[in-house]
Amino acid sequence: MAVLIVLVIFIVQTIAEKRILLNDPSLLQSQIHALEKKMEDMVTKYTDLSVKYSDLFTKNNDQSAKYNDLSAKYNTLLTKTNAGGIFVRWGRKDCSGNNTELIYSGFAGGSWYDHTGAAAEFVCLPRDPDLTTKFTSRAAYIYGSEYDNNEFGHDSGNDLPCSVCRSTVESSVLMIPGKSSCYDGWSMQYHGDLVAGSYLHKAATQYICLDEHPESLVAGQDDHNGKLFYPVRTSCGSLACPPYHNDRYLTCVVCTK
Repeated sequence: MAVLIVLVIFIVQTIAEKRILLNDPSLLQSQIHALEKKMEDMVTKYTDLSVKYSDLFTKNNDQSAKYNDLSAKYNTLLTKTNAGGIFVRWGRKDCSGNNTELIYSGFAGGSWYDHTGAAAEFVCLPRDPDLTTKFTSRAAYIYGSEYDNNEFGHDSGNDLPCSVCRSTVESSVLMIPGKSSCYDGWSMQYHGDLVAGSYLHKAATQYICLDEHPESLVAGQDDHNGKLFYPVRTSCGSLACPPYHNDRYLTCVVCTK
């Protein structure tokens, strides 16, 4: 019974103390101030986080724009790099340097000028051939190409060099006979004189563009004939004259785009 009385007295005192705390204006005011301070701190932190978020969002947009720009440039560069047009610069050991790279330089060659049924094309033979001996039957033949007169600035019998070039930025290649400059939108790689085999010879031939300033090969001065070439001149009749004129020599230009 005594224990019960003590417990009742303790509960009554606790309730009284709580009533006193709740009815204490200064205590309530301090608690309110504490809550307000916490609220202000939270608002400040929220504002700071909001500013940081906006800054990160802006930076992310800038990085995204830069990435898209670099990606577009990379794709353009990749396309241009993979799509380089290839051409032969006849009469030279180097390329023009107009956004080009040298694949190899070598010797101009082809069929014997007076062989019936010979191949028509001029070819640019490399300086480091890989040869074989596995065949024993009849064969076609290939010879070097020579100047057959001194009108190109070299003695008759001098051999003709060539270079295989690649455009690093343009994919289309066009040789224009009768022009010494390219049309609008095209880049000139080199220009010179249109040449081909003689109509008096039996072998088939083709037209090529010989550089305006042709070179010759060292130790290639002996006159052995081979694949010969001559300047090309006009013959009016089936050829429209004008704009062409009879017995005029044709220029040529190699263009890329």
